[in-house]
Amino acid sequence: MEENNTQHNNMVKVLKSVKDLNQLREKLLNEIQDKKIISICSGTGCKAYASDEIYCSIKEEIKKIAKSNPEKVKDILLKRTGCHGFCENGPIIVIYPEQICYIKSKVEDAKEILDSTLEGRIIERLLYKDENGIPIEKEGEIPFYKYQKRVVLSDNSKIDPTSIEDYIRVGGYSALAKVLTSMTPDEVIEEIKKSNLRGRGGGGFPTGLKWETAKNAKGSTKYVIVNADEGDPGAFMDRSILEGNPHSVLEGLMIAAYSIGSNEGFVYVRQEYPIAVSNLAKAINQAVEYGLLGDNILNSGFDFNVKIHRGAGAFVSGESSALMTAIEGFVGEPRLKYIHTAISGLWGKPTNLNNVETYANVPHIINNGSDWFLNIGTKNSSGTKIFSLVGKVKNTGLVEVPMGITLRDIIFKIGGGVKDGKNIKVQTGGPSGGIIPNDLLDLPVDFDELTKAGSMMGSGGMIVMDETDCMVNIASYFINFLADESCGKCVPCREGLRQMTFIFNRITRGLGTVEDFSLLQDLCLLLEKASLCALGSTAHNIVKTTLKYFKDEYEAHIYDKSCPALVCKELIFYSIDPNKCSGCLLCVKNCPVGAINGEPKKPQVINQELCIKCGACIEVCPDKFNAISKNTGIGKTLLIAEKV
Repeated sequence: MEENNTQHNNMVKVLKSVKDLNQLREKLLNEIQDKKIISICSGTGCKAYASDEIYCSIKEEIKKIAKSNPEKVKDILLKRTGCHGFCENGPIIVIYPEQICYIKSKVEDAKEILDSTLEGRIIERLLYKDENGIPIEKEGEIPFYKYQKRVVLSDNSKIDPTSIEDYIRVGGYSALAKVLTSMTPDEVIEEIKKSNLRGRGGGGFPTGLKWETAKNAKGSTKYVIVNADEGDPGAFMDRSILEGNPHSVLEGLMIAAYSIGSNEGFVYVRQEYPIAVSNLAKAINQAVEYGLLGDNILNSGFDFNVKIHRGAGAFVSGESSALMTAIEGFVGEPRLKYIHTAISGLWGKPTNLNNVETYANVPHIINNGSDWFLNIGTKNSSGTKIFSLVGKVKNTGLVEVPMGITLRDIIFKIGGGVKDGKNIKVQTGGPSGGIIPNDLLDLPVDFDELTKAGSMMGSGGMIVMDETDCMVNIASYFINFLADESCGKCVPCREGLRQMTFIFNRITRGLGTVEDFSLLQDLCLLLEKASLCALGSTAHNIVKTTLKYFKDEYEAHIYDKSCPALVCKELIFYSIDPNKCSGCLLCVKNCPVGAINGEPKKPQVINQELCIKCGACIEVCPDKFNAISKNTGIGKTLLIAEKV
């Protein structure tokens, strides 16, 4: 509870040794023995569903009871936590130690949740129910959680992210203590190298090798940086880690700094992540108060300080050299990397940069050993990976799975499958990734296999689509996004992406020609081989995979002037079946542009020249008539327009 945090903060004792740290941890563990913990998710998603209001309501109920009967609630701890992952079922509330999980809780449920916790009973109506309607009590038995392997996210539902005491209680900073007192920098790097931890930001570069390069680089001043830019549409992995467990990232960063000989670090975080920035700032201040940041940490002789740099929201600033340029105070543009940033990075000094998830893995590897980490995942892709599972899947949210799990298992076992049993199309890797077809769902999810399929791991975005999604339209959307986000510094990226937008604009309007196939292929090659940074050099993935796996959709747009998915507005039209229309006039009343006309109780007609194809008419047409249909094909559109 916040009251406990305040109490501890008023009694802060600087930790001067590992012994002090262990004693504090033991004290904190003793404080929660035999306690009932009401854990309320306060991630961004659950906040939107009023989780803070639920927290405050339960807190008020506790105060009311405490006035007359303090003994009754003395063993209740109320806790705000980070994201639990099952976002669409928020707010999520978990009662520990039983792990009773309540979903879609509301403010009016607050009193009953507290009363049931005190009485040891369960509120069945708030439990998750499986496909057969059978309620599931424990969080770990819900399919969404059951098939995950939570390492980095394991403490998100257990700790208050604004409380360093909570982090220490679950073992926090024990890895830092271990390396500072019993491991040399070379031993730390060797352990990370043996673990085969690869960068979770998208590139998959071996983390230990990067650290080793920075350590061996000449120069006494070196920097470490956390890349928390995370600009992929639909991605919120790093955000949730920083919001839910910022100390884990700080601890990993400090271990990296110790190993390469750095005394100063930066966290580059998007300005659009206010909760992450706030929780991270609190974590830094608390670590300083406890002596876990600053000079002579744990009496080891190691000094380290860290600053937060707020990014302006440019997607290109997720690229390493562009990010460093932004921290230096210039426009976030990439630079030629004849020399790796590990050798000459921030202000020309050796710099190690990893993303949020990479650093958050480090304390677990140090505490459990490289062999433990190697036993998770695959030979070339060890450990787990966090994905934001979104789109047309039944269970959306944040999932952490072992490398090598198949797309099918993620989508069906964890995600619950898609509605209506349609064929699946899965985008991985964000704008820089590609789209995987239904017949490749048994593809193992790791760095190498996704790359072979033409996509990539990326930072962990995973968007599930189906037959109602047009792959030409999707490719067009992401190419437009990349064109807008290109810094424009290099011609291949700036002009190549711009020309692609022109081509896609033609194709989606029914003006594409057969020559567009070769033009797109040529531009893909140009972007891949000649772009200055990864924004341009990976932009071809979305085009090449859609051309490879969904060429029939391109052919329909170009040859038939139609959109099979009924998405591209220029290629679709709405029509009213005169044999079904009752003349109820609901479509007439709801058409925003007055494109439908006719006499009452007689069939109506849509004026194709006025129709903006918003779909309002089809939404209000009574199911018993089902008189309005959505069709595709420019030829048909023109024919009907002529008749009107």
